[in-house]
Amino acid sequence: MAAAGASSVPAPATTAAPAAPAVVAVAERAGGVGKRSHDRYATVKHLVAGGVAGAVSRTSVAPLERMKILFQIQLSEKPVYRGVVACLRTIGKEEGVMGFFKGNGTNVVRMVPYSAVQFAAYERYKKALVDENGRLTTPRRLLAGAMAGITSVGVTYPLDVIRTRLSAQDGARLLKYHGISHAFSTILKQDGVRALYGGLIATLLGVAPYVALNFTCYETLKLFTGEGHLERMNPATNDLVTSWKLLCGALAGAIAQTCTYPLDLVRRRMQMRGVEGFRYYHSTTDAFRTIMRVEGIAGFYKGMLPNYLKVMPSISISFVVYEWTKEQLAPL
Repeated sequence: MAAAGASSVPAPATTAAPAAPAVVAVAERAGGVGKRSHDRYATVKHLVAGGVAGAVSRTSVAPLERMKILFQIQLSEKPVYRGVVACLRTIGKEEGVMGFFKGNGTNVVRMVPYSAVQFAAYERYKKALVDENGRLTTPRRLLAGAMAGITSVGVTYPLDVIRTRLSAQDGARLLKYHGISHAFSTILKQDGVRALYGGLIATLLGVAPYVALNFTCYETLKLFTGEGHLERMNPATNDLVTSWKLLCGALAGAIAQTCTYPLDLVRRRMQMRGVEGFRYYHSTTDAFRTIMRVEGIAGFYKGMLPNYLKVMPSISISFVVYEWTKEQLAPL
């Protein structure tokens, strides 16, 4: 009996052994499902936070954005607006308070998906581009930003064209479109689908380095300003306090815009092709050559001052709102 009992002990072990790989496989699958679920939630969180950041930041600087576009598209031989104060006064006198926000509805409709995709794409590209040591070098950070910029532009460009045309209307000289849907249908009817992508090449050439510099400068400035300065840090989040984040965002926006502004101006000019009263450019190259010949180097920097006034607070608010929204969504 003892021998029989002894021989019966190994039996369960031999029958249980084949089950072990199955248990491991189930556990691995469960872990994989959990990771995918976490990744999906992280993407949704980044999309929501990016969308909120885009809407808040752009609405807060809408009057300056409108003014910048008016400066960019006016021709040297027929200037209508002369100076920041004069431009704001003219808009207020001819169009009232709502004139300062003309085109902002389209801008918000465009900026919510644009900013959402940009921030979420940047987070994904950063994660994919870390090296074997888990570090993100500056060149890889720049690449992640450039790819995020290209991705976001590809999703929302027609709305940017519509926003530009709506903003260009001043009520006194030109009133062709009566809203987003009317502008969309009118452009398609009169100018065709290509008009919705006018200036796309100039935009991609400008947005890729702009977004790359924006993210890289902001994150680098945050590290630089926070290193060795505990008084600038928030103990609760182990991150910079809001005032220093705003400063880093403002500097990052100014640096990025200074480097890429001529491309932004060419993009605006290309988006106005086919609109009465504006010069027609046959291509992005033609636009560069014509502006240089007719207006000189200064022509590429029209509206630079109102652009600084717009970009610096806009980028600051965008980064701060994005990070704050992410923190609020983290516990969910």
